[in-house]
Amino acid sequence: MGEVERTAAWPIRFEDVLAAQKRIRPWVAPTPLRRYAPLDVAVGGAIELWVKHENQAPTNSFKVRNACAALTRLSPDERRRGVVAATRGNHGLGLAFAGAALGIPITVCVPRGNNPEKNEGMRGYGATLVEEGADYDESAKVAQRLVSERGMRLVHSTNDRDVIAGAATLTLEILEERPDLDALVVSVGGGSQAVGAMTVARALKPALRVYAVQAARARAAHDSFHAGHAVEGASADTFADGLATRSVYPMTFDALREGLAGFVVVEEAEIAEAVRLLLRATHNLAEGAGAAGLAGLLRLRDTLSGKKVAVIVSGGNIDAVTLRRVLQHEL
Repeated sequence: MGEVERTAAWPIRFEDVLAAQKRIRPWVAPTPLRRYAPLDVAVGGAIELWVKHENQAPTNSFKVRNACAALTRLSPDERRRGVVAATRGNHGLGLAFAGAALGIPITVCVPRGNNPEKNEGMRGYGATLVEEGADYDESAKVAQRLVSERGMRLVHSTNDRDVIAGAATLTLEILEERPDLDALVVSVGGGSQAVGAMTVARALKPALRVYAVQAARARAAHDSFHAGHAVEGASADTFADGLATRSVYPMTFDALREGLAGFVVVEEAEIAEAVRLLLRATHNLAEGAGAAGLAGLLRLRDTLSGKKVAVIVSGGNIDAVTLRRVLQHEL
């Protein structure tokens, strides 16, 4: 078994993932990895497709892994001072869940007009919400201000080693169950899922190829990957709110550049079709970011023909209004 060293380009080691898996297990059980005959038919190209159901984790998102991995590593003083973060929803839901379990005060900064059902969920777990900023990137600045003003501990949705190690545990579960996989197709917002996946792959199966997919209307990471340097995006206007960032992040960008086999973007209509396809073929609900991996796989169908591939339904927290628009083909 190979080992990944923590370097400037690679933020975590495989041993960090193993430690995170042990820490989160009291709250996050392994999620299902399933194959669906109707989905195989729909994607075509002789692809053997496996679906990792992070939509069935607590809070209906993989982000609960990240939050539990990060909060269980805080010092007593950090727990007392409380945690602050910026989110479009799933990172905040995960932190609110973990904070409630561990007795840690959580403050979450969200943009104005954020997903109301995600806001309701965060409040339900006891988090304090600060609704300020036009998008995620502006809310992140608000969170940083609260760190300065109140001495709170920032748990960034991407730029945190424990967060990335938590995200990596889902790929560890995948390869423990299906070590014969040839490829993963992973949606990217900040990149914790993808960098986590590549860390596990380098340790357990270096031949595994990891492909990334991003929304065309929030494509900063994709464009930066292909440019070879950080490019700030002008837009984060996508219904896949888990991907809606205009930035790349120091702790993941170099690893994405070094390790990805490819990076594609998908349009809003393609993501919406993937939501409908998952609902029809698997009877599982996916939010936009959760369906983006499948949308990317459809883009990569010729490249991955004949391969054993996994996609991750990273979350299922789509609000009722957006779901109606998706089902009525309004997106």
